[in-house]
Amino acid sequence: MTKFSAICPVALICRGGGGGKTALTVAGVIIAIAAALLGGGLHSQVYADSPSGARASQSPDDASQALRRYTLQLLHILSNPDANLWERYRQAMPHCAAAPARLAEIGADSDSNPFDAALIALTQDMCADLDIRLARRLDDARTVGLLVNEPEAMPGYALIPGGFNNDVHLIDQQGSVAHSWKIGKHADHARLLDNGNLLVGYNSGRGQYAVIGESDPDGNIVWQYRRPYPVTPDTFHHDFLKMPNGNVLILAEGIKTKQEAVEAGANPELVHADGLKYDYLIEVRPTGSEGGEIVWEWSTWDYLVQDFDPNKENYGDPSEHPELIDINFRRPQSSRFSSKSWLHINGIDYNPELDQIVLSPRDNSELWIIDHSASTEEAATRKGGNSGKGGALLYRWGNPRAYGHGTLDDQRLFRQHHTHWIAPGYPGEGNILIFNNGLAHQRDRNRNYSSIEEIVPPVDGYGYRQEPGAAYPPTEPVWSYTAETPTDFYSSIVSGVQRLPNGNTLICEGTSGNVFQVTPDGKTVWQYVYPMGGDTPLKQGERPSIWQGDIFNNAVYRAYWYAPDHPGLQKYDLTPGNAIELYE
Repeated sequence: MTKFSAICPVALICRGGGGGKTALTVAGVIIAIAAALLGGGLHSQVYADSPSGARASQSPDDASQALRRYTLQLLHILSNPDANLWERYRQAMPHCAAAPARLAEIGADSDSNPFDAALIALTQDMCADLDIRLARRLDDARTVGLLVNEPEAMPGYALIPGGFNNDVHLIDQQGSVAHSWKIGKHADHARLLDNGNLLVGYNSGRGQYAVIGESDPDGNIVWQYRRPYPVTPDTFHHDFLKMPNGNVLILAEGIKTKQEAVEAGANPELVHADGLKYDYLIEVRPTGSEGGEIVWEWSTWDYLVQDFDPNKENYGDPSEHPELIDINFRRPQSSRFSSKSWLHINGIDYNPELDQIVLSPRDNSELWIIDHSASTEEAATRKGGNSGKGGALLYRWGNPRAYGHGTLDDQRLFRQHHTHWIAPGYPGEGNILIFNNGLAHQRDRNRNYSSIEEIVPPVDGYGYRQEPGAAYPPTEPVWSYTAETPTDFYSSIVSGVQRLPNGNTLICEGTSGNVFQVTPDGKTVWQYVYPMGGDTPLKQGERPSIWQGDIFNNAVYRAYWYAPDHPGLQKYDLTPGNAIELYE
């Protein structure tokens, strides 16, 4: 009787009551006793695939045996004396979610075998009872880890780098760690490559990287590229990506002296005494295990315009030159970041079909598109490339005031992140997706909530349509997401967004480490709150704490979602491990 109690310590499963079904039939008692006699031997099979012979074509006896093993697995999860209630709930829910498909695979004949029918009913009742009772009991108390996992969620894995620790985690749909990498200080950005390696920024300092490199599944660095200008303040920052040709596109930052900025036409009152930072891109062809050749460059400093001083360089009317960057369109020096920062570009993406790059100049509250087909020499001019415009801006959207058009009422972006094209074959392919942070400051409308914007760029060959004297279209996004109460969804900095193959959208609300999927109509169908407080796992029921301002100590710069058939996942043993969060 003691062993039976060990199998059935939770009366809510064995005896029902309180509105739940009575889940334990006579057959269930027999199976429960059998499970007690078998002990823990089946625990290691909890996540195993069905036996290779467990298909509808197998013999009735084999099918019945497979059904019994499956039922025992579920019973063992629910009775595991080494797992507390939270852990049993976490392990059993994915098991139950797979029950219909697993029972169909087993192919047991419930019509001709009453014992099989009893086992199927027992499995279904246990899962239904667990869902009703435990979900209702625990949902309000859960603060971190997996919070929502609905059938409409896109299957796959979330890649989540920890901004305040050394880890990059691959989290499965049930909230377990499928793989992890130890990277280095502030490993806040990483991408999974098709070859299974991780492209990551090493030795970073909150968005800045001394090294961009590749790490294999075991954590070994197989290639790295250090800053090419170690004796200058130049640094890699925010974003990088592997291009289809195998080269790596890297966003970098340099600095001009105050005198250089003034000579270029900057208003001296808008330039810090230590100078003015500017952004540029480099494309690196990897060579060997370390180093690379810069094969292409583009710099914002080559495309300036100013109407402040006719005696300085770059003089002209910004409204007549939307292809250029107004050096004096700057946020005030009282902003929360260093006033040396001018554009603060925080994201890049590459479109191989157009051979173009989209950039996200955060402090202009807009996005830009440039022509990558122009050579390095042409990219420093306004001629050449597919567009015939060299490296000049081909398109910009989000804040027409930045090029002398429109007013605050025309502004659509507010200090955005992660502007990128939706991938080919995905719903909305070719459109541009943006995490619109909504951070308010003195030059922007007071809008303290975030949104997701999807726009249809007005592509015209290798250029973009614009009516003379007007702002670039469109005037409104084709799709957007905000919370039902808008201010419930707000991340003032960092963050990201990604369209998924099934039409859902993955959103990373960065400052609170909240990663979630929404359907096209805005329903949240998967949600995971990153459970690391700095470099320490949080306890379930514990809430992240404020690190600075409105930024929590579980903040995530950007997360990505990878479908199970992604080629980069095929090198990994994705057997689920433990959850990151702690259970008592």
